[in-house]
Amino acid sequence: MEEITGLELSPRKAAYLKFILEKGRTVKTTELSSGCNVDPSTISKALNDLASAGYLNHVPYKGVSLSVKGKAYAEFLVRRHRILGLLLSHYGLSPDEACLEVSRFEAYVSKGAIDKICKAMGHPMVGVCGKIKHNECVYKS
Repeated sequence: MEEITGLELSPRKAAYLKFILEKGRTVKTTELSSGCNVDPSTISKALNDLASAGYLNHVPYKGVSLSVKGKAYAEFLVRRHRILGLLLSHYGLSPDEACLEVSRFEAYVSKGAIDKICKAMGHPMVGVCGKIKHNECVYKS
């Protein structure tokens, strides 16, 4: 089993996984391109990279869906965002401000740091952006 560090992917690729997780289904390249405001050719290359790394399943003529590894990673990404957003909201930022600020730096915060912050906060169940899942984010290689 390979453990998630939270630093495996670029912020852009992480955003693609989160987008697909939010959709909860197979997503076409054009939908991802439009939703993330990125050129389709850029999306295609990134999706090929993510599929090669085992994060996505490519369904010919349909699009991409998350693999088991990709789903676990995307769930961690959402958890990280929500914990950091809640942390910033405790220091005076509104929920919208917290979400915006977190989106600027979250890709550089490791899972180890998130786990420690979460523990110090008493394992909160709800953040400013939604529910926080606490299942272990480990996937098989």
